[in-house]
Amino acid sequence: MQTTQIRLASRPVGEPTDDDFAFVTDDLPELAEGQVLLRTIYLSLDPYMRGRMSDAKSYAAPVPLGGVMVGQTVCEVIESRSDRRAVGDLVLAYTGWQTHAVADAQHTRRLDPDAAPVSTALGVLGMPGFTAYAGLLEIGRPQPGETVVVAAATGPVGSAVGQIAKIKGARAVGIAGGPEKVRALTEEFGFDVALDHRSPTFRDDLAAATPDGIDVYFENVGGPVADAVNRRLNLYARVPVCGLVANYNATSAPEGPDRLPGYMSRILTQSLTVRGFIQSEFEPTLFKPFLADMGEWVRDGRVRYREDIVEGLENTPEAFRGLLVGRNFGKLLIQVAPL
Repeated sequence: MQTTQIRLASRPVGEPTDDDFAFVTDDLPELAEGQVLLRTIYLSLDPYMRGRMSDAKSYAAPVPLGGVMVGQTVCEVIESRSDRRAVGDLVLAYTGWQTHAVADAQHTRRLDPDAAPVSTALGVLGMPGFTAYAGLLEIGRPQPGETVVVAAATGPVGSAVGQIAKIKGARAVGIAGGPEKVRALTEEFGFDVALDHRSPTFRDDLAAATPDGIDVYFENVGGPVADAVNRRLNLYARVPVCGLVANYNATSAPEGPDRLPGYMSRILTQSLTVRGFIQSEFEPTLFKPFLADMGEWVRDGRVRYREDIVEGLENTPEAFRGLLVGRNFGKLLIQVAPL
């Protein structure tokens, strides 16, 4: 069996280009005892992958040059040497940007297509949904009547954050880019207020939308949006820092004066809690409650989701570039093969 892979050919400087990736067809090894042969159906594209392309120190090891780009996948088992998995099973795996893979069966999770569309295991019922659930409830801890603001609010994490905040009795203010996304925040995802960060009046709009200040800011973006929101934070506000996608392609420090002293002063005088997190740290205690809660909320319509599906592994690099600048609308998936 052969697989077509997308490997990291060079470390990007700024936005990744086609030259940073290499398409390679390679032979797969024979299955060992306890392993399965997988056919990739869906590949998840996520902002964290840009960090894995860099060799700078981070929370996870970088993808080595010549290595297959990492990523979660939904796959079909097409051969098995494990009692854990049968041919035809649909599983969640971490096999990366390729059409086929050999994996240890114990490192896969069987999916039930009758319980939910299997694509949701990469989105609202997977890592993005869990990121929203854990970050908001463990760090943000929204209380009834408080104001929760979330950036990149139509993405798979941000849209879930706003809807969970509403379930917990808070007021949800979403920030997105462009009229279509802004409209969907209120009409589709049920946010109380939706703001366009591209608007020339964004700062004034934010002030009008948060007359009593901001109690929780779920940080996905950084940049000018964060600068505007941080000025509205209340005493004892909580800031779960999930991502800083506005900076991922940056090649130099931002221009202008150093704003760090002012930010640190605000943390001190406002008694802010600013906490970065990686969702995996919460998995041992929260993942089972998440699956139960989010599964129920999706089934009864209290949490809605969108998927942005691009067909063909060959289109992955371009789709990934679009992800980093917000061209996708909803959870971005590559459909590598038919379900």
